[in-house]
Amino acid sequence: MTRRLTPPERYAFGASVRPLLVPKSDPCGRFDAGGLALAMRTPIGPASLIVQRSGAELVATGHGPGAAWAMETADSIIGLRDDVGGFPELAVRHPLVGRLARTFSGVRLPATARLFPRLLRAILEQKVTGKEAHRSYRAVCRRFGVPAPGPADLLLPPDPAEIAATAYWEFHPFGVEQRRTEALLRAARVADRLERCVDAAEATARMTALPGIGPWTAAETVRFVFGDPDAVSVGDFHIPNTVAFALAGEARGTDERMLELLEPFRGHRGRVCDLLALGGITAPKFGPRMPLRSFSRF
Repeated sequence: MTRRLTPPERYAFGASVRPLLVPKSDPCGRFDAGGLALAMRTPIGPASLIVQRSGAELVATGHGPGAAWAMETADSIIGLRDDVGGFPELAVRHPLVGRLARTFSGVRLPATARLFPRLLRAILEQKVTGKEAHRSYRAVCRRFGVPAPGPADLLLPPDPAEIAATAYWEFHPFGVEQRRTEALLRAARVADRLERCVDAAEATARMTALPGIGPWTAAETVRFVFGDPDAVSVGDFHIPNTVAFALAGEARGTDERMLELLEPFRGHRGRVCDLLALGGITAPKFGPRMPLRSFSRF
């Protein structure tokens, strides 16, 4: 199945879709010169979505039993439903945000409409370095993933039912300790209910009602599942410092200070944080970096 899509002017394909993938090597997706390839478990069956440039258009191709669903949501998955109307007027309230909004005006926020795969990734990213989390994510996907339909040679994201039926100690070799594993198992047991959430607010409420899932994990999930531009990752190790430094020249910030500085951009607060990351804005670093660990060796 094929669908032709017309992106907006200056649409930045790569920058828009790369957050859907774990850096360097994602067993469930790939972005390269050939475009985006993404494996997914849709409500009607497994599918692979391939999106490639064709002149001024993008051509989306779906494979597998879930191809029709993949085609219907292809524009949302690559960010073409992201509504940036009104954001330029908010962005000019701060000169740096206004400049970044102009520089990255072609970046759009994806909305995959599939919650559990993103929640799995967010749980694995709790309280560890990105390298540790991504290493664990790849290991979990290779253990529980099965080949996706289509020619892209990808794995489907893990089946929540299979995750839920696995003992927590079986995740230890993947570098995931008991605390994160138990949060993941709880989420997997109610994955069907989570997938039925109609918006970011309902999903956030349901997720944060589960032990081991807080505001940070929920925000990291709904930002890319529902394309929520206002989702702020409260509790992040770096973002409060980045926001405080970028918007107020303060080397360190708290969650409360971050939210105070982001308030003028309400409705797009998460988008502002993403723009700071795209612009390479970071707060000054003091002290040693968090060490890389491997729980599988403990």
